[in-house]
Amino acid sequence: MTPSQIDLVQSSFVKVAPIAETAASLFYERLFEIAPEVKPLFNRDMKEQGRKLMATLGLVINGLKNLDAILPAAKSLAAKHVSYGARAEHYQPVGDALIWTLEKGLGSAFTSEVRDAWLAAYATLSGAMIAEAYGKAAA
Repeated sequence: MTPSQIDLVQSSFVKVAPIAETAASLFYERLFEIAPEVKPLFNRDMKEQGRKLMATLGLVINGLKNLDAILPAAKSLAAKHVSYGARAEHYQPVGDALIWTLEKGLGSAFTSEVRDAWLAAYATLSGAMIAEAYGKAAA
């Protein structure tokens, strides 16, 4: 990720924060629509799950300028997801649902440059998480 991409991700996420609950709801609705096989992995209160999602995203996004500081936490989270039944192939629909949610939440502010920046951020983080949880060949 370039410094410019990091700035775009961070500045756009600030615009999503005020609608965090709605964004989380949109995200999970979209995820379950495009990947219904993952729905059984979520057997808890979805409002609470949404709060955790947005809090985790906030921490990760705020730490993008220091990847060495956030990657250990992301890798730990990946290992935890394995215990819930998550598989490497689930990361693609999660990324798709995230990008779709950002597009809906940001509207016209979701430019092609913002989209590319988010794709780069997701690729960086999901790649590290997949490699940690399933091995480098899976990433």
